[in-house]
Amino acid sequence: MKISVISGSPKGDLSVTLQYVKYIQKKFPLHEFSVHHVGRFVNRIEKDRAYFDSIIDDVRASDAVLWAVPLYVFLVPSQCKRFIELVWERGAKEAFEGKYAAVITTSIHFFDHTAHNYLRAISEDLGMKFAGAFSPDMFDIMKEDERARLLLFAEEMLEIIEKRRPVTREFAPLIAGGFDYEPSPAQASVDPAGKKVLVLADGAKQGNLGAMIRRFAGSFAAGVEVADIAELDMRGGCLGCIKCGFDNICAYEGSDGYIDFYKEKVKKADMVVFCGEIRDRYLSARWKRFFDRGFFNTHMPMLSGKQMAFIISGPLRQIPNLREILTAFAEWQNANIVDFVTDEDADSRAIDAQLSALAERLVGAARRGYVRPAGFLGVGGRKIFRDDIWGRLRFVFQADHRYYEANGLYDFPQYDEKAIAMNKTMMDLTSNPEMKEKIRKTMRENMVAPLRHIVETH
Repeated sequence: MKISVISGSPKGDLSVTLQYVKYIQKKFPLHEFSVHHVGRFVNRIEKDRAYFDSIIDDVRASDAVLWAVPLYVFLVPSQCKRFIELVWERGAKEAFEGKYAAVITTSIHFFDHTAHNYLRAISEDLGMKFAGAFSPDMFDIMKEDERARLLLFAEEMLEIIEKRRPVTREFAPLIAGGFDYEPSPAQASVDPAGKKVLVLADGAKQGNLGAMIRRFAGSFAAGVEVADIAELDMRGGCLGCIKCGFDNICAYEGSDGYIDFYKEKVKKADMVVFCGEIRDRYLSARWKRFFDRGFFNTHMPMLSGKQMAFIISGPLRQIPNLREILTAFAEWQNANIVDFVTDEDADSRAIDAQLSALAERLVGAARRGYVRPAGFLGVGGRKIFRDDIWGRLRFVFQADHRYYEANGLYDFPQYDEKAIAMNKTMMDLTSNPEMKEKIRKTMRENMVAPLRHIVETH
């Protein structure tokens, strides 16, 4: 069989993910794997239509497509995202229809599931049949048992494709709305009280999103800056080079305007409102580039304490995976999401009210300094980085290590001396069957007693 490999890494042959594909190729020599470095050469693909068409022709002649990508900021790299957009923009969907698709990603398991959801949904939107996904730790190929697991995945994937096995669809097709938002004049009544409001948009001067942005910004008496990232000097996407790991100095330092913009505008704002249109099952590739390039801050919560909101045109409610990504981004940054406003209600007056309320709520939360506690998305994500930066990735991300040490992010339970002492005492006590039974009978009361004390005395 012939498999077209869509390699989404900007590092080309130096891609970690690609080594997994090459290992499969070595162990299954009867099958042909043709690799297309869409992440490495996306600029050429955009400019050279013949080059793009040659990739599509190879897909058309293949039995299946294998997406092979690293994970960048909850999803595929922006370069790979742009290639996916081009497939739709240039009417190349038919080359994928009816074929099988599979996914291999590499990461440290930080939101690999959201990237897999995205790639499966995209494949199904292209009319493909999904033959499986594999998500190893990036260094798993070094272990014999994990190599064996990789080959079992490959064997099943190839069998599904070869035998044309039927598969189920997981994600329902998106239903696009045809509503035109017509805002009423804003009252300009919200006083930002000296707080800086930054509205970030992606070329949205027309359509529903442009109208929503103007209506929202018009709700403030003063102090709102609207910045169009389409006009921002971003020379390229994140290269995955990890140069920033030592001291947060990006490979693009001094060559475009992104870093200065991020430091002077985004970091200094009190409220940041992200505005975008849904493209396939995410926002635009330009938005993905913006988020990826923020990695020069590595894994530090540089937006900590900020108020965030999202104004989105498109079927967000049909894409819970995207909402999870945006929520996780805010929680991971220790920021506070005030709300999401979309044009899905198809009611101009209702959207007007939501936008006005959003302006008021943002200022109120900023004035109070409120950040809601992170849930599993933020807490779990931070612990993944905490553990790896303490361990095997410390020398790579030295800037993170210094920050984590200085800001108490190394909150390992084995360092909690009070808890260790308490656990030892109680475990010694409960080694006695009679004492264990007494403690068991009073467990619920004793658990709530210290909390009741706080409620009663504070």
